[in-house]
Amino acid sequence: MLLEIMLAVAIFAMGVVTLGAALTQCLVAQRLRFESERARLALQNRMAEIQANPAMPDNSARREMKGAFAGMTMVEKRKAVEFKNEEGAIMAGLNQVTLTAEWESEGDRRSRTSTFYLLRGN
Repeated sequence: MLLEIMLAVAIFAMGVVTLGAALTQCLVAQRLRFESERARLALQNRMAEIQANPAMPDNSARREMKGAFAGMTMVEKRKAVEFKNEEGAIMAGLNQVTLTAEWESEGDRRSRTSTFYLLRGN
């Protein structure tokens, strides 16, 4: 009888330890999802700023974010794109803009990228 009780306690203890590990992994996954959502929002905000500003963005820029996005770095790259319209004429002023939000989490460097096209007259 004592052996059966000890065996039952051991099985219960293994279940509790496994449940604790699963809970820890769920919390880590939730934090990573939150950080990725925060990066998505930072990218979305910067894209809206670029689209609202009539000036052409820099070819390349890297800046530390502040406020709600502190701890993130925004990397911007712009390159001119030659694209022909349906009549075969080259569309002047078309640019591909790539935004990358970088941050450190769990000792790893993480990033999220967004690419869009921007049309500005020359």
